[in-house]
Formats: sequence, C-alpha cells, structure tokens
Amino acid sequence: MRVPRVGVLALQGDFACHAASLGALGVDGRRVARPQDLDGLDALVLPGGESTTMLRLIEGQRLREPLERFLSEKPVLGTCAGVILLGGDSAPLPAPPFGVLDVSVERNGYGRQIDSFCAEIEAKAVGGRFPGVFIRAPRIRRVGPSVEVVAWRRSDGAEETSEPVGVRRGNTVGLTFHPELTSDLRFHRWFLAEVAGLDVPEAPVSGATTGTPAARGRS
Repeated sequence: MRVPRVGVLALQGDFACHAASLGALGVDGRRVARPQDLDGLDALVLPGGESTTMLRLIEGQRLREPLERFLSEKPVLGTCAGVILLGGDSAPLPAPPFGVLDVSVERNGYGRQIDSFCAEIEAKAVGGRFPGVFIRAPRIRRVGPSVEVVAWRRSDGAEETSEPVGVRRGNTVGLTFHPELTSDLRFHRWFLAEVAGLDVPEAPVSGATTGTPAARGRS
C-alpha cells in the first residue's frame, strides 16, 4: 500500500500540529511553502492561523494560482483560518478568499483570543460527539445550497438550536474548530479515508500526540 502524501500549508499558523496528526495516522505529511511543494500531493490541509497574514504570504510566495488549481482538483481540509480561505466571503481581507465553499464566514466570530473555549460538538461523520477547540474562531453565518453541514455546536447549551461548525462540498471540508489540538484523530481519519478516498492504516501509530488548546490558532 502506497503511503498517502498530504501537504500542510506551512506559511504561518499551527501547521506542525496537523503534521503530527497526519504522522500519527501513518500518512506522509509534507510542509507546503512554495508552488513546487504541491507536486505529487494527494490532499492538502489549510491550518489555523492569521487569515490576513496567510493571504499576504500566499501572494508573496506566488502560491495563489497553484493553490487555486489544487483546490479545484484535489481534496482539501481547512480548519479555523483555513475555512475562511476556502469560503466565499469574509471581509475585510487583503485578498479574496478562494471561494470553493459557498459559505459566509465571520472572522473572530466569538470574540477575541480571551474568548476562546472548548465545547462538545455533534458530527455523525465521525460517530457522534467530538471535543471542539475554538480559538479566536470564525463562525459560519450562511451555508449555500451546494454545501452540506457535517458538524454542529449547541448554541448556548440549548437543546433545540445549533450552529454549523463543519461543512463539506464534495472533497472540500471546512471546520471552524481545531481537531489537531486534541488527541482524537477521528476527523483527520474521516477526511483522509472517506472524503479523500486514501488508504489509511486501520489503527493510529503509537505515540500519537497532536498538541493542546494553548496553541495559537487565529482567524
């Protein structure tokens, strides 16, 4: 079985935590900082970080057009700032997002860094409840008809209402939280196996550690 090659955009943000999660699943995680780093990849992760800084660095590294081509053809997972980059609109930004997901995303939707929190989410795709880590997280304010909601967070503890925190369109997934900052690998496994259709080992590699909520994922 060929080991899948999955890139992590490594210009800024918590890319190292995603690389650790991929490695724990037996995947060849590769850092992407130049156009040629996209060659031969089976999928890509856009990590959390500062979306404005990431867009400026994408332009500075001449990654805009190569990323647009990759996003139109290959599976992509975006978390926190990554879902902002994948969305259709999120003002103000120094450059337009890539628009591969028909969603409207509000940057810093829950407030400042001090307002970061952990909350349980519901995601049938990964078997039910999942520990959600929200660090200066964005909020999905509109979901277009072509987009499927795959994860929800209860609003203010209410049982009858919930808000989307994970969306999917085809082989593109956007999450407003940080699965890489937990030891739970289910979202990464689901993306790799079910969304991207890659061969992933049945059990995690021993010694899987992915990070803590102290890592700074900013939108």
